[in-house]
Amino acid sequence: VISAAFMLAVQGGLMGGGWPDVFFVSVWGAVLQTRFGAVWIWQIILALVTLAVVVIAPVKMQRRLLILTVAQFILLAGVGHATMRDGVAGTLQQINHALHLLCAAAWFGGLLPVVYCMRMAQGRWRQHAISAMMRFSRYGHFFVAGVLLTGIGNTLFITGFTAIWQTTYGQLLLLKCALVVLMVAIALTNRYVLVPRMRQENPRTDLWFVRMTQIEWGVGGIVLAIVSLFATLEPF
Repeated sequence: VISAAFMLAVQGGLMGGGWPDVFFVSVWGAVLQTRFGAVWIWQIILALVTLAVVVIAPVKMQRRLLILTVAQFILLAGVGHATMRDGVAGTLQQINHALHLLCAAAWFGGLLPVVYCMRMAQGRWRQHAISAMMRFSRYGHFFVAGVLLTGIGNTLFITGFTAIWQTTYGQLLLLKCALVVLMVAIALTNRYVLVPRMRQENPRTDLWFVRMTQIEWGVGGIVLAIVSLFATLEPF
């Protein structure tokens, strides 16, 4: 909720005269009159509703939490570079971007729970933990493939076949792509090298799996920071 509200204020600074305009309520009102504001006010509302659900009964309302979270990611496709086209092409671009965000969130967001499940697998919750990790591994293939395919789609929609390395936006995008490739390599190593070795019940294999997953999560955090940066830049 706090970050969503702060983003509204920061957008005022981006549209206005810089940091001084971030703190003026009148500028916030002006932002709310824009397309960004019309979308972002719902982002704030959904964040408030999600917070209320978490406080009241998070365990009993898991489906509602999932729906609210998905809705917030879909709304993100209504702002930024995803809105640069009109008509059918614009609709396809926003759908593609929404799918990209959902796949990325499912992949990156599932990494820390995997580490937690690895620790639970050492105790009485072993079977439940292993079952959860197997499901994530199964669906993870689709999430990773979705990130790669929709990421390519995003690039084609935004920059096309231009020489993207000539702009700061393009250079950051290429850096992001390189880091995502590293994440994919780590994920493949975990799934097809370390997981089969776990049947031998070697503690070192389990430790390597946890460490590799933590590294993958750390790289994902860097990717998220890079995306947050080049999302504010002109692609040309």
